Amino acid sequence: MYNNLQQLTQHIVFHYFAEISAIPRGSGNEQAISDYLVRFAQERNLKVIQDEALNVIIKKAATAGYENAPTVIIQGHMDMVCEKNEGTVHDFNKDPLQLRIIGDMLYATDTTLGADNGIAVAYALALLDATDIPHPALEVVITTEEETTMNGAIAVDASHFTGKVFINLDSEEDGKLLVSSAGGVHVTQVLPIEWANASHDKIVYRLQIKGLKGGHSGISIDKGRGNSTKLLGRVLHDLANEVPFDIQQISGGLKSNAIPREAQAVIFISPTDVSKVNEKIVQWEQIFKNELQLADPDVSISVEQNDSHSTAIFSAETKHKVITALLLIPHGVQAMSMGVNGLVESSTNLGVVTTTDTAIQFENEIRSSIKSAKAHMVTQATSLADMLGCEVLIDADYPEWPYNPDSQVRKLFEETYREKYGKDIEIIAVHAGIECGVFIEKIPGLDAVSLGPDMFHVHTPDEHVSIPSTINNWEYFIYTLKRMKVD
Repeated sequence: MYNNLQQLTQHIVFHYFAEISAIPRGSGNEQAISDYLVRFAQERNLKVIQDEALNVIIKKAATAGYENAPTVIIQGHMDMVCEKNEGTVHDFNKDPLQLRIIGDMLYATDTTLGADNGIAVAYALALLDATDIPHPALEVVITTEEETTMNGAIAVDASHFTGKVFINLDSEEDGKLLVSSAGGVHVTQVLPIEWANASHDKIVYRLQIKGLKGGHSGISIDKGRGNSTKLLGRVLHDLANEVPFDIQQISGGLKSNAIPREAQAVIFISPTDVSKVNEKIVQWEQIFKNELQLADPDVSISVEQNDSHSTAIFSAETKHKVITALLLIPHGVQAMSMGVNGLVESSTNLGVVTTTDTAIQFENEIRSSIKSAKAHMVTQATSLADMLGCEVLIDADYPEWPYNPDSQVRKLFEETYREKYGKDIEIIAVHAGIECGVFIEKIPGLDAVSLGPDMFHVHTPDEHVSIPSTINNWEYFIYTLKRMKVD
């Protein structure tokens, strides 16, 4: 048991995790962490490449006796999802994470921890720094923007690699070996705003939905958790049938790949309707607490008077389209796999809703392990957008990682797990985007697996990682590298 951070960081993996946790590394803000990785390699006289996308490739020669072993590509991503609790004073552009230990778990303080995928970076640095761990020739690639677009992996030049064995370190369950993942695409529907002016006898209220757990839009999409933007749409639709009101602003969620935990709307209502609105809000809170009593029991709705320096409101037509979009844009599991028990095959997440001066944007993360099903969901999103008069923006399209029944690296990891622990490792597929699919498309014949320690509530301020699992998984990882020696 590690009782404090000073003691924990004596372990080489957590030493490096603490170092990178002091460096801001939100998606799109990777210059500092990328430069840190370059300096790390240069200080150890390792070959290093930093490309225009800020990806970093570090190469290390095989240790004695491993010269004939196949070169191994080790991969993770340097960026993290930046989420914090409401009221938390933390600037992800400059402030270090405040690590803390609770029991045998490592947390940050009121923010995401970045174990996804900082643990991979820490593993890689610990391995590159070590002089006592036997291994084949290594090609370590740490990518950028995985959490948003996968543009880092997409931009990697495959000619930098000679290896055909690929170990991704972006999995989140110890004792399980990941061998397949979903592809995904980011779809934004942009609804132009037609503005009007509210009458002067109206008062301004802020309607808020809070208290939801959220979570990763792939890993947690089947947990039945509430989506704050979708819940807000239901409340607004019901209110529209009961009292006249106008909308000035609507927003919810922070990342398209995270299930939104909070949403709000700024509305204008008549003083005579205040009691009716309050009554409806109480009713809807009870409805949601009943529906989400197991998945999201802390859901809450509040409405309070708010100041506004503007009387600009959505026109009646824009208001109708916004509410319609919130009701009809799909969210959640769309299909379950018929081949892998319990695996989500296809899903979509309405992750972010924002209001600008000219438009309301609805950002969706669409995932599927079947390419044609993913394309179909994009067609559905485009068709709904056409009906509502929205522009559609499509980006961050990344491929699925298909299962390889003849994978030799999977068989090796299965053998070493059985040797080390006396039992079989669980082979799994995951409904989330893993960069393995991108690299498999780039490098013909690539043989890939993914592993990692137990992580919980990633992409939320409650994110934490198991300290014993991180150490156990590290030892399994380097044990398998040692077994790659070719006589």
